[in-house]
Amino acid sequence: MGPHPAVAAIRLAVRRVLHDILIELNRTTSGADDATGATGTPFATGTLAAATGTSFAAGPLAAAEVPGSVDQAPGRYSDQVPAQSAARAPHERTAPPVVLVACSGGADSMALASALAFEAPKLGIRAGGVTVDHGLQPGSDLRADEVVLRLRELGLDPVEAVAVTVGREGGPEAAARDARYAALDAAADRHGAAAILLGHTRDDQAETVLLGLARGSGIRSLSGMAAVSGADGRYRRPFLQLDRQTARKACMAQSLPVWDDPHNVDPAYTRSRLRHEGLPALEKALGKGVVEALARTAQLSRDDADALDAWASQAEASVRDATGLLECAKLYALPPAVRRRILRRAAIEAGAPAGSLFARHIEEVDRLITGWRGQGAINLPGRVVAQRQGGRLVIRQG
Repeated sequence: MGPHPAVAAIRLAVRRVLHDILIELNRTTSGADDATGATGTPFATGTLAAATGTSFAAGPLAAAEVPGSVDQAPGRYSDQVPAQSAARAPHERTAPPVVLVACSGGADSMALASALAFEAPKLGIRAGGVTVDHGLQPGSDLRADEVVLRLRELGLDPVEAVAVTVGREGGPEAAARDARYAALDAAADRHGAAAILLGHTRDDQAETVLLGLARGSGIRSLSGMAAVSGADGRYRRPFLQLDRQTARKACMAQSLPVWDDPHNVDPAYTRSRLRHEGLPALEKALGKGVVEALARTAQLSRDDADALDAWASQAEASVRDATGLLECAKLYALPPAVRRRILRRAAIEAGAPAGSLFARHIEEVDRLITGWRGQGAINLPGRVVAQRQGGRLVIRQG
């Protein structure tokens, strides 16, 4: 008799991501070996290719799927794994790659930790964990110690708790998120981790899409969270296609203790209100399936946004003059979605903080091109100024 369906689902999701990580590591080190003539990649190419069914002559990896690594039939995935490095010649042996899980002790991240602990050893990966103590609740340090103990009981190593100081910039939720990711980045660097797994689910994705819609900040906000993000693809989200209940059921089936953060039900927080009031109201008005539809919208929006970003990147050189200034006439000829991406990128390069640069700012700059009536300079965040001069758009520090 196999594992509980929820347990099988989370393990499959994690297995897919770990296979992706191994293939990318192998390609990276193989590329270095090709350049230097050296040997000693973490995993033998032939063995890994056999395990995943992937050709290493193929093109770049997609963000969330390795061509050929997953059978097309639902629920099927190769159980073969790469040979351990111990079976190789001594001069080829290297330390196994490290993959960390970010764990709060909640159901989503505990389910993720348990799946990583189960799958990683079979693939020759060293699995570890990090819990971040935000210090926002009494006894948070003791709770972090409990999470560390639970992760160690699962067999994870290295495991650590990291205390952070949460600022106020951008509101409590944004400040906590910034502090958390800074701590996770530092932990990954300390342990030389190839990746950090995050327990965001399909429900979290739906909430993120709705928050982006409320901000009115464009298609990129509707893209939600990427399956792969961060510097060099450091962050991986295996559960974006799984709902929150699947993770909780997996914990129950494995008798894993979980901690329910009271902030998740505190109406003082926007996401909490959306989770417990907004989404239920939408489902009551529109019927079941809202969460799945929003998650699907995120993926479609991400595909469109990526394509437009690539178009803007290619078009940017063609709208600059010999001195590098943007030519208004050439910008005007571009589709608005492409033009505004170029304007946003130029503003950020001039020093405008990306997190403070909103759609309304870019719309005002865009009017210097599409609705020019001699208006003056536009002030942007970061003391950046945009103005039209002699048919050129000048964006610089004020």
